[in-house]
Amino acid sequence: MDNLTHSLVGLFLGRMGLRKWTPNGMGVVILAANAPDFDVIPWLWSRAEWLRWHRNFTHSLLGAPVMAIVSVLIVAGVAGAMGWPALRWWAAFRAALIGVASHIILDLTNVYGVRLLLPFSGHWYHWDTTPVLDFTIWAILLGCIFASMLARIVSSEIGERKKARGAGWAFVALAGLTLYDYSRSVFHDRAVAMMDSRIWNGLAARRAGAFPTGNPLVWTGIVELSNAYVEVPVDLRDGFHPLDGVTYDKATRGPAAMAAMATPAFDVMQEFVLYPLWIVEPAPDALPNGGQATRVTLMDLRFGVPGSPGFNATALIGPNNNVMESRFGFGGAKPR
Repeated sequence: MDNLTHSLVGLFLGRMGLRKWTPNGMGVVILAANAPDFDVIPWLWSRAEWLRWHRNFTHSLLGAPVMAIVSVLIVAGVAGAMGWPALRWWAAFRAALIGVASHIILDLTNVYGVRLLLPFSGHWYHWDTTPVLDFTIWAILLGCIFASMLARIVSSEIGERKKARGAGWAFVALAGLTLYDYSRSVFHDRAVAMMDSRIWNGLAARRAGAFPTGNPLVWTGIVELSNAYVEVPVDLRDGFHPLDGVTYDKATRGPAAMAAMATPAFDVMQEFVLYPLWIVEPAPDALPNGGQATRVTLMDLRFGVPGSPGFNATALIGPNNNVMESRFGFGGAKPR
């Protein structure tokens, strides 16, 4: 989930009462609600290292208390430098832990998912109900911010006694977010059930997934068969049209693919991919000595399709199955 959403949820948790647990409580909760994303630091080294470490230990159950402690220490350090009141450590830790938990729960709703059980298991848990960037969630949360501000202005104009700031609208915001996510989960399960009930190209589905778009009633469906994947739009408003699906055959992993799999880019990608599509094709340009190279691509159909692959690893393999170039990327860039 995006960091604006995480920050606003932290703000509303603070307004619901967590900020009263300790001096500087609001800062503790908002920072903790973003703290698991400290794992973006590997981006400074390479995109592949970012993929390896993003939503890693910082998003796990064992990592949550660690991130809560880090958040408290940062706020305590700032408070000390600025001469602000000292934190109540145990209360601050509990508030921070709730903030970190809100981050992990929100990220669970995405397609990307989190690895909750690290370091014991690298399994990805994902509910596939909301996009990483969801403008409806923004509308709910920002709408309650503006409503709270307006209510405060009206109250001051008519001379009402000030109450705890924003607690009522904080409840409305968090309840609205919960209801929205629950409704999306219902629509998601309905979309998956529709795909599971079909026969595809004469074969039963091994598994089916439905992945969110901006519209809660429109999903991108992916069905895995023994020999192919089928990507199909699922629109809950006007029925289901399986014949509109696009079939992607599973490529045979020959020597070129095996050579690519040994590279760091493919190693990282294989840890992450859940709907792997391998594409093995001749490279467009012949080698200087007249030989022919092979391009190997591994992509995840959750995030794109051939031609616009999203997360992908690509490699250029020479005639003797030697790796000439390998890289990880987010778009269609290919080794030349």
